[in-house]
Amino acid sequence: MKNLVVLISGSGRNLQALIEHCAAGHIPARIAAVVSNKAEAYGLERARRAGIATEVVPHGDYPSREAFDAALAAAIDRHAPDLLAMAGFMRILTPGFTRRYLGRALNIHPSLLPRHPGLKTHAAALAAGDAEHGASVHFVTEALDGGPLVLQGAFTVAPEDSAESLAERVMNEVELKIYPQALAWLARGDLQLRGDLAWLQGAPLSQPRTLADLEEPFR
Repeated sequence: MKNLVVLISGSGRNLQALIEHCAAGHIPARIAAVVSNKAEAYGLERARRAGIATEVVPHGDYPSREAFDAALAAAIDRHAPDLLAMAGFMRILTPGFTRRYLGRALNIHPSLLPRHPGLKTHAAALAAGDAEHGASVHFVTEALDGGPLVLQGAFTVAPEDSAESLAERVMNEVELKIYPQALAWLARGDLQLRGDLAWLQGAPLSQPRTLADLEEPFR
């Protein structure tokens, strides 16, 4: 059974899905700890209710990104992680940190990368007039939201959609499905990072997998 550490900064809706899928055996991993840079993050309460260890590493307590990342890595490593999941973790990580967990860390981002990296992705999709919007799972590398893509989910933007409605749709229609699936692949050893490409079940992913590729019970 793999040890999974989850990093959060907020409410932890993706975290809750991971807790439930791990408990049901859909992801062959145990969540060893949840680590946040914000003591008020509601996701910490979700973890505590599930009997999962929590750690808080407030980024404001450190004089530099490097110092914060060193403390963050120490908190993570106390739980002997095999896998690392960024689930709404709102910090830009240093190259040294990303190299430490290279090939073991995934992130979920609320856009169809490479479109709209960074923040305010839903407003950016509307401003660009995008016909489709969604979310992406990628390996964490030194490139901000630029690691090899694993899995994406997309839907058609409706004329009445706002940034707020897109945020809800991305979470409910895409993120809560694709992130557990990608982490299940990683925990099973089906998903690997080789050089600059993600490999799934022994073949390179020239394009990310889509919602159509989801297995039960992640659909």
